[in-house]
Amino acid sequence: MIKAIKKNSTQSPESYELALQELEQIMTSMENGQLPLAQLLVAYERGAELLKYCQSQLVAVQDQIKVLEAGALKNWTAE
Repeated sequence: MIKAIKKNSTQSPESYELALQELEQIMTSMENGQLPLAQLLVAYERGAELLKYCQSQLVAVQDQIKVLEAGALKNWTAE
């Protein structure tokens, strides 16, 4: 069972992985029609917050990689 989405759930996630997990749960609930109409908008807003958080985390990591690669983002290759 999916935990209820709180109206004031603006707390930042503890990690990228937890944010992604919560976002996946929200999407599953929305796709399966598990949320009442009153919670649908709240879920959408929380999902948008989580998506923004995940995107910012990915950009931060990409910026760190650029620094490590002397300012030029290079394609990763498995060695």
